[in-house]
Parts: sequence; C-alpha cells; structure tokens
Amino acid sequence: MAPALGAGDPAPQIALLDAEGVEHRSDQLAGAPLVLFFYPKDDTPGCTAEVCAFRDSYADLQALGAQVWGVSGDDAASHRRFAARHRLPFPLLVDQGNALRKAFGVPSVLGLLPGRVTYLIDGQGVIRHLFNNLLDGAAHRREAIAALQRLQAATASAAPGSEAAGG
Repeated sequence: MAPALGAGDPAPQIALLDAEGVEHRSDQLAGAPLVLFFYPKDDTPGCTAEVCAFRDSYADLQALGAQVWGVSGDDAASHRRFAARHRLPFPLLVDQGNALRKAFGVPSVLGLLPGRVTYLIDGQGVIRHLFNNLLDGAAHRREAIAALQRLQAATASAAPGSEAAGG
C-alpha cells in the first residue's frame, strides 16, 4: 500500500467504472472539485448512513460546484442494488482489488476492515481536505460541505479583482 496521502498532496489519477459500466475519470472533471469517499461495504448500517447523508445533501454539494463519487471494493451488481435501494444520484465506483484505495493509502482498521475516508480534491487535482472516521458515516457529509465552503471562499478571495488579491 502507498503511504497515506494528505492535504496538499496531488491525488492519484482516478479511472474506475461505476455500477453501470460507465468510466469515471478525474482528468475529465473540467476543473470541478471532487468529493471522493471510500466506504467499507454496501448495505451495512454505517455505509448506508453515509451514502444517504451524501444523497440528502447532494444538491448542496452540487451548488458548491462539486462532483461526488463513492468508492468501495464491492462489485457492480452489489453497487447497482445498493444505489437503487437508496436512490443515489451519484456514482458508486467499483474498486476491484482495492487498487484506488491502496493508491490513496486509505488505512484499514485492525488490518481487516476497509477504512472510511473522504477526500476533497480541488479542480487542479490536489487534495485539500480529508476526513477519516470509521464510526460516524454521516459526519463525512458535514466535513465535505465545510471543506467545500472553505475552498470556495479561498478561491473567491484569490480571484483577480478581489481585495485579498490586492484589488
């Protein structure tokens, strides 16, 4: 496994299929920020709480300009059932062999249970925030929204003509 990535690190290239066989690539985000959340397993209580929290705040996340992708090692059929059951508006990506999880260095718990980590990746592909909490799946949504708001504020203050940019 690669060392765990943190804020300020470039994110690895993402190119995974979703439950419908559609490829999602980070190099096709056209500068939009990405909320990328790794979760342990479809249809478990904590993971259901997490994906439903992201679902319930999806419009808020989109209003902040973000794409949202969930990732686990479950297969496409499992993702299709899980997404349909909870009416998820964002893709669940199939991470066969946990290759992307390993590339990000997402830790395991006790070496057995895949970790639950959410990353905010800016439009230039740099990790701006990460949140690691296995037990409180719903907190990942709150963290993602707060990090997106900070990113949006920082971007606005650095824009040409803004006071912070000297204008």
